Amino acid sequence: MTTADTTPLLEAEGLTKHFRGRGGLLGRGGSLVKAVDGVSFSVGAGRTLGIVGESGCGKSTTGRLLMRLLDPTSGTVRLDGRDITTMNRAEAQEYRRQVQMVFQNPSSSLNPRQSVGAAIAAPLHAQRVDPPGGVKARVRELMDRVGLRPDHYNRFPHEFSGGQKQRVGIARALALEPRLIICDEPVSALDVSVQAQVVNLLQDIQADTGVSYVFIAHDLSVVRHFADRVAVMYLGRIMESGVTREVFDDPQHPYTRALLSAVPQPDPEADRGRRIRLSGDLPTPANPPSGCVFRTRCPVRPRLDAAAQARCAGEVPALSSTGPACHFPDRAVATATD
Repeated sequence: MTTADTTPLLEAEGLTKHFRGRGGLLGRGGSLVKAVDGVSFSVGAGRTLGIVGESGCGKSTTGRLLMRLLDPTSGTVRLDGRDITTMNRAEAQEYRRQVQMVFQNPSSSLNPRQSVGAAIAAPLHAQRVDPPGGVKARVRELMDRVGLRPDHYNRFPHEFSGGQKQRVGIARALALEPRLIICDEPVSALDVSVQAQVVNLLQDIQADTGVSYVFIAHDLSVVRHFADRVAVMYLGRIMESGVTREVFDDPQHPYTRALLSAVPQPDPEADRGRRIRLSGDLPTPANPPSGCVFRTRCPVRPRLDAAAQARCAGEVPALSSTGPACHFPDRAVATATD
């Protein structure tokens, strides 16, 4: 990985996105869905931030807010200290030259009627960029960089495998030489062997160019291998964040511990008895629990006294640089070793 400084390239502060659900007369007056509810994090230049959590926790919505495909309900996103949420259309166009996205499903993110060469060239045309040697030469160079044959320029998406399609998506994201790429579960739709190839490709690109990544995934083993820092999301909020190695080796939040316990181990005997099973279903973001949003499934809470449980129900725990969003992290760690 390339040598990188610690200066934040991208910062999100209090980022919130609420959707109005359908309900009432003519779809008005529906419940408020809190998809993202006040998350804060930063991404350093040349670094990778992994965002993990269950399906429906708000990971992908966060990625779309960073890309400005969605406008936030509140909060800020800053690139080099400049708030992107107040940019006008022309400024947003310039922002997208610096921040690009790789989508989850490579098949649905490509136009089946458009050749892969045209798909990769689309950002260059949209931004009116005329690279040295011309657009076609630049596209062929990008195809070769991601491991595709340049002479397949005129082929269509259906002629490529899933892994090859995702390489097309990566080439398209690289076309404008962005400083940050948001990867929204880029390997979840691929075979395991292909996943490793794509992750290695992304790492090679980072080493060569110094690009930063926000890597959204539910596969913790991939994030552990790839990300410098990690943020663990649950029901629209970040429960724990920090250096990936430290969080994975010594998780402080009971939700992080539960997630990590579900990662399969090579030795079945070592895996036996280590799984932390969460009770109940994931609450709906349209009606999240009061206080700590994780309290209804927390394995620690039943072991707390009445006063402590009342605190969990009535007070939202704050995430800090020194600890997780949990009122009793020490008890969470002790419970895991009981």
